Amino acid sequence: MSKYGKLVRLLTLSIMFSGITVAISTQAQPTENVNAAQSRLDGIIARGTLRACTTGDYKPYSYYENGKFEGVDIDMARSLAKSLGVRVDFVKTSWPRLTNDFIAMCDIAVGGVSTTLERQRRAFFTEPYQVDGKTPIVRCDDANKYQTIEQIDQPSTRVIVNPGGTNEGFAKKYLSRANLTVYPDNVTVFRQILDRKADVMVTDASETLLQQKLNPGLCSVHPDKPFQFGEKAWMLPRGDVVFQQYVNQWLHLARENGEYQSIWDKWIK
Repeated sequence: MSKYGKLVRLLTLSIMFSGITVAISTQAQPTENVNAAQSRLDGIIARGTLRACTTGDYKPYSYYENGKFEGVDIDMARSLAKSLGVRVDFVKTSWPRLTNDFIAMCDIAVGGVSTTLERQRRAFFTEPYQVDGKTPIVRCDDANKYQTIEQIDQPSTRVIVNPGGTNEGFAKKYLSRANLTVYPDNVTVFRQILDRKADVMVTDASETLLQQKLNPGLCSVHPDKPFQFGEKAWMLPRGDVVFQQYVNQWLHLARENGEYQSIWDKWIK
């Protein structure tokens, strides 16, 4: 090839690469701007409302009674809304519908939501605000009888569980030999144990500690040494880093300035 031909070829390649670089730059910049513009954070402020999905059946985090929600996460959601200068609207859901309802209707999902990889595939989580784990709650007379998974996982043991959440998932995975009943009402499920219609429920340690206070005769079994590690966090829209960072920063400050502890003590005590 002549020197002239080589020069033409180099100029052509240079123009081609320059064009590609310009195209990539042009495409990337609008995408970044669109992502920032579409953050749920801006939409909430413009709308004036924060929409929070919650089940309303899980003390001390979220409980629906007499036409209103209350609990740890309810007070915290109100605090988040106040920080944004908006009001909060609570959307009642259930554990089986939680993720779908959150994606379709809400900005956050709150109320003692356990972090799971299944939920993580469809949503972001905040940083965890509570460490938890599954442990049994039983009639106090039976506390020594149901210390281990092996002791519980027997055909003679009547295990009861609420549907659609991590409690049901744990029971089906680890207690497959037990006599398992899926009970539809998470509010009255503990009464079934007191009434001797069930023997054991395995749920989050934080819930067992509260329920043993609310239901004399029930005892939490080794809540300080649960069967598995777990965490509580809030669900946020997947991909919205701007909104996630805001909520994480607000949560961090609430924990550091004592607001979260004050709310927790209010509902636990």
